[in-house]
Amino acid sequence: MKIGIVSLGLIGGSLFKCLARTNHELYAVTTNKETFEKARKYSSFVSTELSSLKDCEIVFVASPINKTVEMLDALENVVNKDCIVLDCASVKEFVMKKERPYKFIGSHPMAGTQFSGFDAAFKELFEGAKWVLTPKNATEDDINKVEKIIKSTGAEIIIADPKEHDHAVALISHMPLLISQSLFNAAKDNKLALKLASSGFRDMTRLATSNLEMAADMRKYNDKNIAKALDMLASSINELKNTKVPEVFADIKNMRSSMYSSEGKNIF
Repeated sequence: MKIGIVSLGLIGGSLFKCLARTNHELYAVTTNKETFEKARKYSSFVSTELSSLKDCEIVFVASPINKTVEMLDALENVVNKDCIVLDCASVKEFVMKKERPYKFIGSHPMAGTQFSGFDAAFKELFEGAKWVLTPKNATEDDINKVEKIIKSTGAEIIIADPKEHDHAVALISHMPLLISQSLFNAAKDNKLALKLASSGFRDMTRLATSNLEMAADMRKYNDKNIAKALDMLASSINELKNTKVPEVFADIKNMRSSMYSSEGKNIF
């Protein structure tokens, strides 16, 4: 199968390196000169032009959120109507609004690190991760084709409604990023606090080092859901302040423990 990938950052680059191990004919588009040279070591079908994807059967668009719609629009003049195109943006409702002449399946690989770029990409990134699909005008056969490719990366597929997806990721992905940034911002002027900070503070503020463009895009394109999530957090904090702490903490501890395996994988 001829598979194309647009943009070779952390997500696109990891998918590229992972699929390079398979028998698929792998095409990729990047405008970064350094990435272009490095990617050529994995596949000879690397280009700076979208037109190189014209014969692809499946194309993954792994561009930053703010460039995703632009890339999806551009592909309308490149791929044929039977091509299956997937985006990889972490916000789904805004990319699903427009009807496309090709077969479009919204997608969101729930994987990543605090690093970015092709050098930070690695083929095991998606192993054990959730990969959300929000189909639009694709058939069951199209979805099956996509599922085989995604499952080959080690990811688990979840089908979701775009609106429900955006509300969910606001709670467990976008809001935690803001909290991480806010926590570090609150402590940054206390030199003793920063000197004493250990694993708890380190783990809680890891997301504050995330890609800045991605962080800004999350806030821009999912702002309403993030606002609702923050309201829910404030309500939860007030609830904790006004209840018997040991009992509530025990319930939270037990539920959190049941969600993850000893290796830290979500088993919910």
